[in-house]
Amino acid sequence: MTQLTDPSGQPPYLRIVAGIRRRIMDGELSPGDRVPSTRQIAKEWGVALATATKALTTLRLEGLVEARPRTGTVVAETAPARPPRRPSPPASPSEQELTLERIVRTAIDIADAEGLSALSMRGVAARLGVAAMSPYRYVPSKDDLVLLMADAAFGDETYPADAPQGWRSRIELGARTLWAVYRRHPWLAQLGSLTRPLLVPNLMVHGEWMLSALDGHGLDPTTLFDIHVLIYSHIQGLAVHLEWEAHAEAATGQSEDQWMDSRADVLRELVDSGRFPTFAKVVGAFDDGYDLRLDALFESGLKALLDGLAPIVES
Repeated sequence: MTQLTDPSGQPPYLRIVAGIRRRIMDGELSPGDRVPSTRQIAKEWGVALATATKALTTLRLEGLVEARPRTGTVVAETAPARPPRRPSPPASPSEQELTLERIVRTAIDIADAEGLSALSMRGVAARLGVAAMSPYRYVPSKDDLVLLMADAAFGDETYPADAPQGWRSRIELGARTLWAVYRRHPWLAQLGSLTRPLLVPNLMVHGEWMLSALDGHGLDPTTLFDIHVLIYSHIQGLAVHLEWEAHAEAATGQSEDQWMDSRADVLRELVDSGRFPTFAKVVGAFDDGYDLRLDALFESGLKALLDGLAPIVES
């Protein structure tokens, strides 16, 4: 197993990125070719699966690779003709003043790329190029930082000054806006439960939009708020799987499709057992397996919810 050592202190995942990028630019890997999986990278480079996943994520953000259902990660058809310019090293505290906003946005970047479990105050300081204790001058703890991150992330999407006509159009816009936030920041859905919600201003902005869409239809306060919570739970309930799948891929080194393929024998045993005839009939009708599409489930679930709620709201 190759050991990663770099006197310059370059993070291991960047060396992996550089190696795969070089193979793509040299034509060794062409558009559509599969790139090494997270498990293959971990074995070849002697790193943890999380580090391998981070390397592939970086390549995806650069536009060099893309994930394809039933195939895995491949070289993108629109891969750049030359490597992207290496970002400038972080400015020293003397070059650029450290601010709370920079700390929060840097923490969000880390959580977006690597998951909330990878976030630490020391890691934020390292990314900013400042002393390990410097962020504590602006925010007292990681828990406080996470709340600030959540508030900033929920504020990434806004609403138009002129609201659409009709309660349903407004609810659809609000639901899709919140789904877009969770899509951009998958870790957000892990932070609050229905019983202990996040009380941050920018999440309240989304709640205010939804409540105002339902207000004025003669609903009593309990029914109105129940409907709001029901719609929110549909959005958040699907969004939690975005981060869970990222964690599972990092832990197993397998994509969703690869994991399902590895359990084909178990699935076949269940189907052939005769104990679950309806399940067997439905699964047997798929030509190439069932693709779990969260975006499609979000839309179909939202439509079903609003169809069912229409008689209550409009009565």
